[in-house]
Amino acid sequence: MSLAAAAGPEAARRLRAVTAAEAGPSEEARTLTPRLVDALWASGLLQWANPAEAGGSEPGFAELIETWMELAWQDGSLGWIGIANLPSAAACAAYLPGDGFGAVFTAHDNRVTVGGQFFPNGVGEVTDGGYRITGAWNFGSGTGHAEYVAAGFLPAVDGEVVVGEDGLPPLLVAVVPRREVTFADGWHVQGLRGTGSYDYGLTDVLVPESRTFELFTRTPERGSAPVYAMGLMSITAAGHASWALGVAKSMLDDVEDLARTRVRMGDESAIAHKPTFQHGFAHHLAMWRAARLLVLDTFTGAERGVAAGGELTPVRRADLRLAATYATEAARAIVTWAHLVAGTAAIREGTRLERAFRDLYTGTQHAFIGEKTYLDAARIHLGLAEDQLGL
Repeated sequence: MSLAAAAGPEAARRLRAVTAAEAGPSEEARTLTPRLVDALWASGLLQWANPAEAGGSEPGFAELIETWMELAWQDGSLGWIGIANLPSAAACAAYLPGDGFGAVFTAHDNRVTVGGQFFPNGVGEVTDGGYRITGAWNFGSGTGHAEYVAAGFLPAVDGEVVVGEDGLPPLLVAVVPRREVTFADGWHVQGLRGTGSYDYGLTDVLVPESRTFELFTRTPERGSAPVYAMGLMSITAAGHASWALGVAKSMLDDVEDLARTRVRMGDESAIAHKPTFQHGFAHHLAMWRAARLLVLDTFTGAERGVAAGGELTPVRRADLRLAATYATEAARAIVTWAHLVAGTAAIREGTRLERAFRDLYTGTQHAFIGEKTYLDAARIHLGLAEDQLGL
């Protein structure tokens, strides 16, 4: 049994010392250092979210959320790797057909890291037994150390994209060995520098059908946990919410510690004694707690419903995305306040406060938790649409 098998959050907390030492070097390298990657493997976390057949523990949402928050609390880049590599590997292990699962996981004793971009930026020409895929993807989270790279694509015949009976093309994901991927050195960014989120491309790469799966599938090939029956979109939403909450809590905690001892120029006592700070701290702590409870309640409630045989309805899926988007916005407000009250302590390069601020503002640019989520969810709740693609 891996160290993470019994408790993901506990395994994550054991990483605190090595994360503190390696966060800076990971930023300089623009990908996690080998020492931190090795520590993740030693913790068991890189397999922990997988189905049991792929060496995992099949955790539920409550444990996933707490684990992801802990990783993000330690460092934004590490937390982003947690919500990128863990769900990517888990999804591939759960949804790949038998032959593909055997080639990717079983043949490598389940020691497999998967990163990449699932959005369909490629086209796969249908060929005998598979697809010849060409495309270019940005922001391939966690590809700096991944053995396999995920690449979303649209199938095509004679250059024309295939359209299903519903008038829409099927959205597929290919799982490609690293050696067949061409990487571009484009990861020069404000925050999340240590995530190795490289741009990459494929040019007429043959991928067997067994190493592909449908992006929106909620029918796992393996794994009995309800999480897998809720699909990759639900898992991704929980990851984004958890990450934002973890980074925000790190800044709240660091500002609390700072306020006890720091005296601003011209003041007679530490920041903690100022009524304006006390009001702001209590308000934003309550905001964080409310957002955390919203996320836990929404995701575990949906999980219980699926476990009892219920359907993950469009309303349920809309609520999952609403919770994730709201939590991210709350986290951004908390981090903005914390940055301001920390004063010059928040602008010194290399500190947790400075890095967390950059990371949070970079992570909140992700389209997955953008304004469109509110619009899509509103259309569902108002009865203006039966469903929305992508929820």
